[in-house]
Amino acid sequence: MRAAEIRAAGQPPVVTGRPDPEPGSGDIAVSVTAAPITPLDLLCASGTSYFGVPSTPYVPGVQGVGVLTRPMPTHPAGTPVWFATTAGMRPGDGSMAEHAVVAPEDLVALPPGADHTLVAALGLSAVAAWMCLTATGGLAPGETVLVLGAGGVVGQAALQLARVAGAGHVVACARSDAALERALRLGADRVVRLEEGDDAGSLARRLGEATGPVDLAVDPVCGVPAAAALRTLRQGGRLVNLGSAAGEEFAVPSAVLRSRSLRVLGYTNNELTADERREALLTVVAHAMAGELTVGYERVPLADAGDAWTRPGRIVLVP
Repeated sequence: MRAAEIRAAGQPPVVTGRPDPEPGSGDIAVSVTAAPITPLDLLCASGTSYFGVPSTPYVPGVQGVGVLTRPMPTHPAGTPVWFATTAGMRPGDGSMAEHAVVAPEDLVALPPGADHTLVAALGLSAVAAWMCLTATGGLAPGETVLVLGAGGVVGQAALQLARVAGAGHVVACARSDAALERALRLGADRVVRLEEGDDAGSLARRLGEATGPVDLAVDPVCGVPAAAALRTLRQGGRLVNLGSAAGEEFAVPSAVLRSRSLRVLGYTNNELTADERREALLTVVAHAMAGELTVGYERVPLADAGDAWTRPGRIVLVP
């Protein structure tokens, strides 16, 4: 089979020939139809993550979509599935190949007719957006939601899912004209540009003018945007952080937190049980199939994985 192979940490993958993987006891064989390149893949392959330097060579890809090549007790061969792997986090291979083997608890059967490339593009990013809004963020009908980092896949998903979860007002913050224009197309009521040189105070003023008091901020970026967003929260408001694209830390006066009894919450998909992840993923897929959720992505042949490895935006590798 053809596969993308990380041969040294910090280097892009090389597409090469490999033997088809053989399922071990209890594993499931999958023919891969779509594999996204995600920030976690890049982080794991860099050798700088808290998982440590990965054992090389290995096939990257922490998630993918495909079809069962052999029947399971509960599903026939040919059933479409989404799956997760631990590639780059633990020894073993991932989704960026023509074939993969998957632990049964890491596999979710998809509804017939699901768009494989869109599901791959959404994947765990959309799961995180949904869970930040609902289980962690506790979004209530009619509340105002501020989405930071609205140009990324998490941000794009969050602003659409906020609407379907009942938000009354959704405001998106991003750096580029393209991201802001797309946010409006995807349903944001207002958009705010993150400018070079912004400090927390100046950005908070612009956010406040666009949003009024915010109930829930979804924060995949941290840094100055998070510090600004906290200043826009109303009494009892919540900020859920799930990333650090704009910085590893943010500063906020104690008085801002105490005077309004604000909640600063952290989120990671790693805390989800297999059942929670399955339920969230199928919720996301259902909204996508209903035309309520999409994200921007680029289909790229698996053969070009090396060239696409660090290309901006969500890349989905296809056979």
